[in-house]
Amino acid sequence: MLLPASGVGMSSTMDDMNLIQQAQRHHLVVRELGEEIDLEIGPGDEESFAQNSILALQALESSSKDNSENKHMMSTQLPSDDQDSSKVPGKRKKKVVKRWREEWADTYKWAYVDVKDGTARIFCSVCREYGRKHRRNPYGNEGSRNMQMSALEEHNNSLLHKEALRLQQASKEKIIVDKPICVKALMSKTAGSIVEAVLRRDPHEVEFIQSVQEVVHCLERVISKNSNYVNTMERLLEPERTLIFRVPWVDDRGETHVNRGFRVHFNQTLGPCRGGLRFHPLMNLSIAKFLSFEQTLKNALSPYRLGGASGGSDFDPKGKSDNEIMKFCQSFMNELYRYLGPDKDLPSEEMGVGTREMGFLYGQYRRLVGYSQGSFTGPRLNWSGSSLRTEATGYGLVFFAQLMLADLDKELKGLRCVVSGSGKISMHVLEKLIAYGALPITVSDSKGYLVDDDGFDFMKISFLRDIKAQNRSLRDYSKTYARSKYYDASKPWNERCDVAFPCASQNEIDQCDAINLVNSGCRILVEGSNMPCAPEAVDVLRKANVLVAPSMAAGVGGVVAGELELKECNMSWSPEEFESKLQEAMKQTYQRALKAATDFGYQKESPEALVHGAAISAFLTIASSMADQGCA
Repeated sequence: MLLPASGVGMSSTMDDMNLIQQAQRHHLVVRELGEEIDLEIGPGDEESFAQNSILALQALESSSKDNSENKHMMSTQLPSDDQDSSKVPGKRKKKVVKRWREEWADTYKWAYVDVKDGTARIFCSVCREYGRKHRRNPYGNEGSRNMQMSALEEHNNSLLHKEALRLQQASKEKIIVDKPICVKALMSKTAGSIVEAVLRRDPHEVEFIQSVQEVVHCLERVISKNSNYVNTMERLLEPERTLIFRVPWVDDRGETHVNRGFRVHFNQTLGPCRGGLRFHPLMNLSIAKFLSFEQTLKNALSPYRLGGASGGSDFDPKGKSDNEIMKFCQSFMNELYRYLGPDKDLPSEEMGVGTREMGFLYGQYRRLVGYSQGSFTGPRLNWSGSSLRTEATGYGLVFFAQLMLADLDKELKGLRCVVSGSGKISMHVLEKLIAYGALPITVSDSKGYLVDDDGFDFMKISFLRDIKAQNRSLRDYSKTYARSKYYDASKPWNERCDVAFPCASQNEIDQCDAINLVNSGCRILVEGSNMPCAPEAVDVLRKANVLVAPSMAAGVGGVVAGELELKECNMSWSPEEFESKLQEAMKQTYQRALKAATDFGYQKESPEALVHGAAISAFLTIASSMADQGCA
């Protein structure tokens, strides 16, 4: 082997090597101390990256208590500046760049290093994949760290990865570890076996299991008197039909998105299904089953023979244009329409679904079936029936509270009432409370609650509606009414009150909230939302003798109005006539629940009388029809 004879030759060779290294350098843009930096990283460090870093990780893992996963974020893998300076000749170059490349911002945030087939590789922490397993990756996953970085950058910039990130953000609350199941002790082993069977079959469906536990707890005395009801309950707890489908849609920028749609036909023993549609990013199968189960019992308690259903999607209508919502609703209906009809299933409004969404859904349904057969419950007057359909649920809650107070020789007039939520139901509850002379003082949203100690009036409610219609914060109310105050990241349950109306979402009242309610003087709680109290909160309210009106009884108003709308849609009622029919239906429901409770030994004054009575009456109605129809 011939060596250069002079220093000039050696210098030339070194220059050539430096040029090669410079040509192989990889530029990475990062933020450092608020500045935009372009880091020029050399092609070396393969040995230190593939061996030293991984060995160091394995050493750390072996000494850690949690050694179940061999994963670490990419920020912990990169060698230190001292290691780089010792292996790469020259100093690392830093310069501020004017243009920040947003697509590189999270390149390393979602990465980790793991050993695959004896080789250290860079993985995506969302997809759990690497290298060529991603779309059109020309770099592969072999070779130097910079080549692996390039492969990861291309993957992270892909639509596949961005969609995975969106789904991960939308499903954060679905992780079972963050939502442990609270299993209540039941007096009867027979009743306990029903809950155990559900836990074995659907261990991850937290909301559904909670709902089943509450109902089974109410039915303990019924089941103990007739052991045949155990088999009936096991059949009832398995939905007749569960639909899960893909909903692709295109936004205004031309980008394609995919959401998941649900519809659960829980039980049709009594008749065709009725139930709501919920569009919310946290919507999942467990919530769909819990809502449809509650709707089945609610419909059975109503004056009509109806089955129960519910559904929706993890689509979030907030921040979407009318055109985007229309495209999503049309795509949603393209799959669901074949299971709908007056004799099959008709959906209604729920969280995230208002008159706009119902209009888009019904328009696509009519277009697909080719003719108009009835209408969905909930749309506008010009293509539906009754004039007070949207008010019925909220008004019914207040009518039910008035019935409870009448049995105590009291009335709503002058009572302080706290209301959660600021949607359709909450606004109509405020309206009817004011009409009865009560003093509603609160509303809330996902970020906090608003309190007005002077109480709301019709003008203030109109202003609140304008705020919500413009997608503004409830905080803006305080700018107009100085005596009001908005509390961030808080709930209204610590405000002094006589009656509470939780109308926001499931499990909005936890144990601490229930204690605050009791300490605030609350004596009656009327459930406007389905299952608003966590199991621990239920125990607190029961021990404090707070009278509870369950949602399956107090929320029957929406069911009643929907059926009146369909069966007597050609009739024109005045608001007074409609309210009279609604009040009569609520009175019938109240009396049915109380009678069922007293028949099974619950005192009328008991705080749980209505809760147990409503579940018992609904279950016996369904069980009787199931026995008549045989194993079907």
